[in-house]
Amino acid sequence: MIRIGVMGCGVVADYGHIPAILQTPGLKLEAIFDPDPKRLQMESSKFGVEKAFTNQEAFLDSGLDAVLVSSPAPFHKDNVLAAADRKLQILCEKPLAMEDHQAEEMIRYCEKAGVMLCVGFVYRFSRVAQQLKSWVQEEVVGDIRSVRLVYDWDLHGEWEQDEKGKWIKAPRYTGRMDEGGPMVDCGVHQIDLARWWLGQEVVDYHAQAAWVGEYEAPDHVYLHLNHAGGAHTMVEMSFSYGHTARDVTPMFTYDLIGSGGYLRYNRDGYILDAHAGDRTIRVPGTSEKDFPAMHAAFAEVLRKGEPGDFPQGRDGLIATKIARDATNEVIASRKKLLQKA
Repeated sequence: MIRIGVMGCGVVADYGHIPAILQTPGLKLEAIFDPDPKRLQMESSKFGVEKAFTNQEAFLDSGLDAVLVSSPAPFHKDNVLAAADRKLQILCEKPLAMEDHQAEEMIRYCEKAGVMLCVGFVYRFSRVAQQLKSWVQEEVVGDIRSVRLVYDWDLHGEWEQDEKGKWIKAPRYTGRMDEGGPMVDCGVHQIDLARWWLGQEVVDYHAQAAWVGEYEAPDHVYLHLNHAGGAHTMVEMSFSYGHTARDVTPMFTYDLIGSGGYLRYNRDGYILDAHAGDRTIRVPGTSEKDFPAMHAAFAEVLRKGEPGDFPQGRDGLIATKIARDATNEVIASRKKLLQKA
């Protein structure tokens, strides 16, 4: 039995990682860590985890084989390096780090320590992404030339009511915007998918954006990627699509256009099909993410002692660098325009 610990017991760990670990054969949730005693106690009671620590060192010394780092992004570097010092295998949430040089340091540190640094690109493991990967490899619609990936949503709203019923800025919304906005937070998944599906590196990229809110980062971003094999990817990401509305209708779609047809996924209705000439292939669609499948794959990585096709630190660095560079590009461009106005 592989003993795994969870560093950071926030929203994603609560609804995604911890339940998935508990249902994965071969994995044992040995311990959890969070500096917030209230949150730690809540997760410990909810999931029946006896070893619960507010002290990072005590957690890392509690008899683990591997750790999941699901803390806020600014803490990833410290968590990863501390785990590597204990020779623990690591699965880290995205974005890997706040700065590219930090991610580079994390990758080198883990390589020197002889431990794997895997990245939680959970979208890769959904049946939808896996099916699209198979169709691309089988050239069901020929050579893929154009990819269009859209995720426009409200990040659960910019405002929420506190315990006294007062409307306040939602910490989740402000936190994700302060960390870089939608392209850095969510867009890294789509960038990773495009590289993985096509098997082509990104050779250049540029972005355009809009500011609906008053944050430094844009809340609606359009990113264009040119791949080494000649394909083009467009990623559209938004946190302001209904962010102040009561009723929201998020959009989540994948379109892969090839020389002999197109592949399509729409989360609204879980539509997943391939259109190739006079032939249409329809298969059941599912959610765009699959935590149980990702942790099952991670368990296999740990058993074999080699990463295989599991996304690694370098994949996390590439996707985050593109997302952050593109975001910084449009921020700088907007500042110049405002200075001229």
